[in-house]
Formats: sequence, structure tokens, C-alpha cells
Amino acid sequence: MLGRALIGASRRTRPAGGRAPAAALTLLALLLAACGSSHHGAAITSSSTSTTRFPPAARARREGKTNIYSADAAGDLSAAVRGDPALVYVPNSMSNTVDEISQRTMKIVREFPTGALPQHVTPAYDLRTLYVDNDLGNTLTPIDPRTGLPGRPIPVEDPYNLYFTPNGRFAIVIAERLQRLDFRNPRTMALVHSLSVPMCRGVDHMDFSPGGRYAFASCEFSGRMIEVDTWTQRVIRTLVLGDGLTSPQDVKLSPDGRTLYVADQLSGGLWEINPSTFRVIGFLHTGAGAHGLYPSRNARVMYVSNRSAGTISVVSFKRRRVIATWQLPLPASPDMGGVSADGRTLWLSGRYNAAVYAIDTANGHLRATIPVGEGPHGLCVWPQPGRYSLGHTGILR
Repeated sequence: MLGRALIGASRRTRPAGGRAPAAALTLLALLLAACGSSHHGAAITSSSTSTTRFPPAARARREGKTNIYSADAAGDLSAAVRGDPALVYVPNSMSNTVDEISQRTMKIVREFPTGALPQHVTPAYDLRTLYVDNDLGNTLTPIDPRTGLPGRPIPVEDPYNLYFTPNGRFAIVIAERLQRLDFRNPRTMALVHSLSVPMCRGVDHMDFSPGGRYAFASCEFSGRMIEVDTWTQRVIRTLVLGDGLTSPQDVKLSPDGRTLYVADQLSGGLWEINPSTFRVIGFLHTGAGAHGLYPSRNARVMYVSNRSAGTISVVSFKRRRVIATWQLPLPASPDMGGVSADGRTLWLSGRYNAAVYAIDTANGHLRATIPVGEGPHGLCVWPQPGRYSLGHTGILR
């Protein structure tokens, strides 16, 4: 498969930065652990050094996990969300509104205004609040998922996207315009530490290693990936994709933790990265404008939205290949979304068509097209299975 997947010489990849001696890095890790959280008050500059680590699969086994999405099985709802109405929350970036769609009737049941340029709707770590990320409005609009009603906006600089560390200690605001990762209190959103990432223009989407120690973020405008140590809050490695002539978007780890998938809308497919070595191991063609990545409820396949092609690719995690392609009626621009709690419906925003698509995951049949506001983007399907939220559009584990 690698012979078919790897790109030619004009698209070689390379990691940036060398490796420090393992003994020194081990000592540094022990010292940092002994110091607790004392580093948070200091200004931390970016670096591109590597660090001594367990392979992701070994970390997963140590934690008793062979499937990092095991908590996301169909219908496995926590008590925190069991009574929440089944809605799809759609941020309309150009209309500065959120539309709420009933998953049962597939009709809009509420619309409310937000701050300027709402980009994504993100579940809080404890699943009890949803946040609208108002990028240019410099606010988060909280939503009570029990009622669907918005609350008072929270001042936050440049919230393009929002994640939570798997231990629940920090919210990470993706401040794309300011080229920062802002580590904040996950309850109050007060700033704890701001990490400048000038090497990552257009810092965009993120996923975490199985143990949560490391975060992998895409750099939309510089054709790179960065790896961040969430304990020390430093960039430890960078990886240039295709000599930088790429546009990486959504990021997802495979269920076994061995492969990191990165959607590339310019190359029309997925980069496959070994998260332990932080090197590319393959490339999988899906379709023009590859953008969003969504694992199925049984963690056997991943749905890839190809925005420019108007298609959805179904990728087998086990076989690492496309096993089906679903064509939406054109014009269509499937973008960001999520899978329903029962696993039967894939919901995607139609970024350039003021629409939301409801797609049957059994056969790719388009169940409904729902007109919404202008520029729908990172919608959130709610409720979702899982114990806690890692971030945008309901990545739960």
C-alpha cells in the first residue's frame, strides 16, 4: 500500500528540528513533573526538539485501551447528556447566527444571533455547555444543551476553534489570526498561558495522543503539522507536508493510536502520519477539497467530507483505503459535521450552499437537505456518546 500511497519527489515530507539526547530529555521530563505547574506563569517560546516517549499503541495498552473511541459506541450516552434534546447546532459564519435543527423532524426549531463570524460549536469538557466560537466577535456564546437557549457571551480573543485537554485541566483556544494556542481555565475561560506558534500560520484543527500528553495541530496556511507537549505547553516538533504546498485541515487519530490522519484540501486526500516518529507513512486520495474527518460509531470506518468534489469518502481504518464514495447532488460543499448518537446519520454543513446535509451512514443516501444561514461551518450534533469532550464538533472519549 505504501508504494501506491506515497507521493513523488516533488511532495516529499520532512520533520523539522533534530533530536536531543534521550537521557537529557528524560531528566528534563522528571524535573518538569517534580515542578508541577510552575511553568504556566512564564512566557514559553516555541521549540522544535523531540522528546522521549512511549509509542502511542504502548500508551493505549498501558491504559487498557485498544480502541480510543470505545466510549463513543452508538447510544452510549452519559448521564450528563441523556435528557438533552437531539439537535444539530449550526454556526452560520456569514449570517452571524446559529440555527438549531431537530434531528427528528429535520427542521429548524430555533435561530439566534451570535458574535461576528461564528466558526464552530464546541461541547464543554463536562458536556454541560456548548460554546459558539465567535472568531471576529472575540467571544464565546454559551448554550445550555438542555434547553437550546444561549447565554451571556464570554470575552475570549480570536476563538477560531476550541479544544480541551483529555485530563480536563485546560481549554485550548485556537487563536488562528493571532497565531497562538491559548491555554485557559476550562470553566471560567480565564487565560493561563499563551503559546505563540508563528511557524504554524493558520493553526486550525487538533487531536490528541491516546494518553493526552501530546496534541497534533494542523497549519492551514503553512502546509505543516505541529506537535505540542500539553504538560510543558511547548511545540516540540514540526512536520512539513508536501514541501508546504498543502492545506491541512481536520486531524484524527486511528482507533489503535498508530496512525494520525490529516485531511488536505489542496492535495485531495489524507496524509497518514506515524504519531510516534512524527513522519509521513502514506497518502490516501479521497476527493477534491478533503476537509472533515468523522469516525463511525463502531470505529471501523471514517467519513471524509470532500468539499470541492461534493462527495463523502468512506475509509476503512483496518485496510487504510477508501471502500466507498458517496456523491451528493450538485452543487454541494460538504464541510464540517458529526455523526448522530445512534450512528445512523452523518450531518455535514454545506459551506457554500447555505445548507446542512443529513446522510444515511448505511448507504450514503441523502436523507435531507435543510436550508440554513449563510456560510454554515463547524456544526455540532448533540447529544453525543462519550465521557468527556476534547473539542470542536463533539470529539468525545
